[in-house]
Amino acid sequence: MIILKCPECGYIDSKVVDSRPTDSRIRRRRECINCGYRFTTYEMVENIPLMVIKKDNSIEPFNREKLIDRILRAAVKRPVNVGIIEDMVESIVQELKNKLIREVSSDKIGEMVLHRLKDVDVVAYIRFASVYREFSDIDSFLKIITELSTDIK
Repeated sequence: MIILKCPECGYIDSKVVDSRPTDSRIRRRRECINCGYRFTTYEMVENIPLMVIKKDNSIEPFNREKLIDRILRAAVKRPVNVGIIEDMVESIVQELKNKLIREVSSDKIGEMVLHRLKDVDVVAYIRFASVYREFSDIDSFLKIITELSTDIK
């Protein structure tokens, strides 16, 4: 935490008199509680990129478009609105940001997608799960279909 001192007397408490957004910053006009001196500060939102830890342990920046594309592939020829998928990805990003997560595994993202996709379209859910969980045989499909039918009942 940065302690903001009055440039005139060095007192550590001030009040905000006026705030205005400018480009990518917020301009704040402050007044020292001790001496009444007015000064201006600028605040910037720190945007730390979300990094994805892949299954091979390589790390790459999170790519929203790539995730949307993968979900769209699973939902091809299904009655799933693109806006719903975009909202789904946005909610995943917001959840991770709210938890202050800077690095997340691709497995965690996949589980978050599956959790949301189950409520949107079960066929797209099964398709996404088959790629994400790397189904290698018919038993894998049967298992997830059984789980889904148990959840629906």
